[in-house]
Amino acid sequence: MTDHTETQRKKLRIRAWRRGFKEADLILGRYADAHLDGLDAAELDAFETLLDEADADIYAWIIGKVPTPERFDTSVMAALKEFRVDADAAFGDGPKE
Repeated sequence: MTDHTETQRKKLRIRAWRRGFKEADLILGRYADAHLDGLDAAELDAFETLLDEADADIYAWIIGKVPTPERFDTSVMAALKEFRVDADAAFGDGPKE
């Protein structure tokens, strides 16, 4: 792992937790803590690009309120959507059947 990659991971972890939108913080921050170390360079770049977007948009895409734009419909977004459902279920907040 390069110094650049490690620095990028640290910055992304901070950005994921300090969104200013609680729901986004909880999903993105928990995802970062759980998965950033396993992401490759392209996935880290995709996550970084995603974090440049507005919290309300990211959250709406993750919860499926609106379709994810094609340029953000990546393996990272798919993992975030799955992670959100798994995390919600673990906290008792998951979808009710």
